[in-house]
Amino acid sequence: MMKTENQVVDIINPPCFSFNNRIYKSCDLCLTNLSENKEKPVAKGDQSKMTSSTALFAAILKLLIIFLFAAWVSLWFLKPTQIWTRKWKQLENSADNTIFGYYGLSFAVYTFPIIAIAIIGLLLLDLKAGYQSRSARSPSKSNFFSNPQVVNSTVGILSIIEILVAFLFIVFLAWTYYSRISADFKKLVPYKSLKLNTWQLKYHRVATRFGLLSEACLALLLLPILRGLAVFRILGIQFEASVRYHTWLGTAMILFATIHGASTLLVWGISHHIQDEIWKWQKTGRIYLAGEIALVVGLVIWVTSLPQIRRRKFEIFYYTHHFYAIFLVFFLFHGGDRHFYTVFPGIFLFTLDKLIRIIQSSPKTTLVSARIFPGKAVELILPKDPGLKYNPTSVIFLKIPTISHLQWHSFSIISSSRADDHILSVIIKCEGWWTNSLYDLIHAELDKTQDKRKGIPVAIEGPYGPSSLDFLRYDTLLLVAGGSGITPFLSILTEANSANSKRRFPSRIQLVYVIKKAQDFCLLHSISHLLLNQSTKSFHLNLKLFVTRETQAGVGIRELLNEFFKARTLQVNSVCSNYAAYGPESPSWMAAIAGFCSITFLIFLIFLNHIIIPSGKRSKLDKEKTPSWVVDLLLIAAFVLALACSASVAGFLRWRRMRKGIPKISHREIEALDLSSAEAKNALEAHEVHFGGRPNFKEIFGKLRNESGGPNIGVLVCGPESMKESVAFACQQESECFKTSAKRTQSGFTFHALNFTL
Repeated sequence: MMKTENQVVDIINPPCFSFNNRIYKSCDLCLTNLSENKEKPVAKGDQSKMTSSTALFAAILKLLIIFLFAAWVSLWFLKPTQIWTRKWKQLENSADNTIFGYYGLSFAVYTFPIIAIAIIGLLLLDLKAGYQSRSARSPSKSNFFSNPQVVNSTVGILSIIEILVAFLFIVFLAWTYYSRISADFKKLVPYKSLKLNTWQLKYHRVATRFGLLSEACLALLLLPILRGLAVFRILGIQFEASVRYHTWLGTAMILFATIHGASTLLVWGISHHIQDEIWKWQKTGRIYLAGEIALVVGLVIWVTSLPQIRRRKFEIFYYTHHFYAIFLVFFLFHGGDRHFYTVFPGIFLFTLDKLIRIIQSSPKTTLVSARIFPGKAVELILPKDPGLKYNPTSVIFLKIPTISHLQWHSFSIISSSRADDHILSVIIKCEGWWTNSLYDLIHAELDKTQDKRKGIPVAIEGPYGPSSLDFLRYDTLLLVAGGSGITPFLSILTEANSANSKRRFPSRIQLVYVIKKAQDFCLLHSISHLLLNQSTKSFHLNLKLFVTRETQAGVGIRELLNEFFKARTLQVNSVCSNYAAYGPESPSWMAAIAGFCSITFLIFLIFLNHIIIPSGKRSKLDKEKTPSWVVDLLLIAAFVLALACSASVAGFLRWRRMRKGIPKISHREIEALDLSSAEAKNALEAHEVHFGGRPNFKEIFGKLRNESGGPNIGVLVCGPESMKESVAFACQQESECFKTSAKRTQSGFTFHALNFTL
């Protein structure tokens, strides 16, 4: 969806709505070769065999994922128990006598299960993408898990599955804390360096165990914001949608860490040891100073990510969030490598994912064309490889070095890869420093003559999109958008209009669009032909436009469409663009890179530990003399070396795809996008324009239920939180009426929310 700079970019991305982001292998770049690369038809018998074998293999992969996840969760529940503690020490002692050592065992038990789930999940997504491209989805008959159960301005919109998972996580935290603290109180061992009485000792143990709760939150913190290696995609949740899970976990982590740190300082202060302990950098065990630094850095990151700062001073939020590297390094020094392996899965996948994204976004391309609209909106048209396929609501990240060499900003793609082979488009509402700088940059190029115009370099990362065409499963779609939240719906409408007849599409789509000023109507430019020429579509589109801050009598869609012709277009010579957008590697290649990185990390870790740290028949006294921070540095070194090897593999794969260059994009193709049908026919009478008011969703839902062409109605909303809550509440009421109604043939609503502000 379209965003301004007041939104999460690099750390980031509700359970929403998921489609498939299938990236196909690059094809030859001339139009004649494109026809040769088309898939050959498959015989029905062969297709049924492929379908059954694919379904069987997919079922096996799902069972593996369930088994690994169940084993990993069981491990976390067993970890606080005394039985596990005794068994684990025995296993570590046994592993120390092997080539793997305790570090290899910790990596295999605590870290690798989540990495394996990510690898298997990527294979499953790739398999499902090919399967879904050959089969049509049937309508869903259950909306129990997706419909809102709680609608509240404090916690937002929650489904039943989110409430259940949150409850189980709280139960896990309570169990962990109770198990640890009860065992501690049974065996209170005084500290040699601290002379504490009984209550001080107990309170110190209470403070220490809050650190374990913070550790549990950190183990999950980075998983919701993965992009290419996204674990949540297995569940149909995109990083754009799961960012709020990252926010919740981060807040809980900082809360527990603050209690842990502040309570420890309090005990030191009461016992008059604070000056002795606060600056300690111990040779072995917990390094207190490292923990203090990690806590301060974590608090800075959390404070600058609050909505009041993030939305007003995005640059402060963006740059301070990159302190996460400092936080993680000092957490490692504070907790030690044995604790670090429990939180390492998210860190491993996030760092590798970020490295692959950096490689994927290079080299840069340039704009093919741009448009400036009266409402200070900008449409960017970018070159893409014909083999790059993406689904509706997909997102790309853009960096324009002319404006900033560091900032990336995410925007929804409004075009369809099935309709446009060589270009993709995004539309941006200019409301902040970065987007206003973009507007000024394009405006300055427009004022130049054609021979003096220079290409505007752009780095592209993505696209990242949902893993299935779920919006096809409904008989009717209700799309509710507010302001810039219209952008993901533009891609849905474009896709629905351009797809072949073999796919199942809604027979009726109603678009409710709420804007502040009439000039914001220009964001609908890409679907103007759908508003004016409904006879060519396979679905019926009805628009209800609400302009909340203006009152104009006698103004309809016909008059508002005149704003489109005030747009100014910037044409750039496409020869200056060396590369097109090729997109990420396929999920299978991403899985291979993750597996390769895991193996190389383990090899380097074993090698460095055997070279530097005493092992084998050497005395244990020499081992104990090795500072704990040296072991931590070896872990970091092994990870850096593994990342370097993985980067070379990813770079080679990127070069293999990039070496063919890009097709020459004719200006005729670009100009075709600028043409809008000026013929206002009778179809315009079906659309409604309301000035000075807001939509009555209860009335809209009731009317749509009566007019729906089928029993399944999908409700998609993207916009401000207040709008999403209003729609969710109306959908919740309609669902309750449906449950109590005796007429089971009535239409049922299924709610999906897309994130707009992060």
